Amino acid sequence: MFMGIFNKIKNLFKKEENFEEELKEEINTEESEIHKNTLDESSNSIENEEKKNVKIYEKGLSKTRDNFVSKLINLTNKYNKITEDYFDELEEILIMADIGVNTVMDFMDRLRKRVKNEKIEDVNYLKEVIVDELFIIYVNDEIIVNKINFSENRPTVILFVGVNGVGKTTTIAKIASRLHDEGKSVMMVAGDTFRAGAVKQLEEWAIKTESSFVGKEEGADPASVIYDGLQQAIKDETDVVLIDTAGRLQNKVNLMKELEKINKVIGKVIPGGPHETLLVIDATTGQNGISQAKAFKEITNITGIVLTKLDGTAKGGIVLAIKESVGIPVKFIGLGERKEDLQVFDIEKYIYGLFKDMM
Repeated sequence: MFMGIFNKIKNLFKKEENFEEELKEEINTEESEIHKNTLDESSNSIENEEKKNVKIYEKGLSKTRDNFVSKLINLTNKYNKITEDYFDELEEILIMADIGVNTVMDFMDRLRKRVKNEKIEDVNYLKEVIVDELFIIYVNDEIIVNKINFSENRPTVILFVGVNGVGKTTTIAKIASRLHDEGKSVMMVAGDTFRAGAVKQLEEWAIKTESSFVGKEEGADPASVIYDGLQQAIKDETDVVLIDTAGRLQNKVNLMKELEKINKVIGKVIPGGPHETLLVIDATTGQNGISQAKAFKEITNITGIVLTKLDGTAKGGIVLAIKESVGIPVKFIGLGERKEDLQVFDIEKYIYGLFKDMM
């Protein structure tokens, strides 16, 4: 089981923080400029990509942490022992963090059983158990796949779906930028031919991210645009094709037929494609985002979720709620406006970013 994840994560990230602090102190107190320069080099060497990503999680989850964890700490300070009143208040805190009512009910049942079976009486220790159990809720004895499923044969085709206004186009641009930095060639295909300005907007992002672009006039048949794009990608030996789609949920039947047609076209041109279908959800919409996930899951095969604008909400518990409700892994989370703020989702960094003040 995952007992001890609290301590594992605390030790994993605190060790790095302490090392940084020690370096800073040495630099501040050392008079020798040569030694100072040596320490600067050592400090720079540990400021690697991984550490930067941890900081992005910390900053991006600050609203949720300030709201959620402060209430947990206050709850712990309020009670000397674990009572039903404690459980009732804890339940309310979890629901307010947008973890979801059903998820919270299951969580509370498990927590009560664990307290009883392990004869837990220490309220402070229970904080660690809460972190462990939230981790277990997400993992649920599964192997969590948070990376893009790249095809062995070019191109890898990634289809993006989601309602209008969730940040789908900018998400495509950020992923294109990441892929470009990794040395991959990228093509953007404007399959959203219905929303005014969508084609032009995607073309502008293609230019900015040095991606190739295929699009037609507004109102064109999306499947025909995608067909042309894939044919061009094969000809150009493009590594990855990112396809935008329409985001109207007003008529689920029409959207389902459209996506079925798109998937059929992709499958004919690129056997095994699309290799990923990523659903983009705006985290600030809360439980409405979970409703969108359920609706799109009925329409097409979703392989992963991109949760945008997580830095803009105090209800970051939606990450746990979505996984519990629809059983689809979160593959990316948006923690800010910069391209590097779109992070590959990491459950340990998420737990640390959420509970940092308790560790």
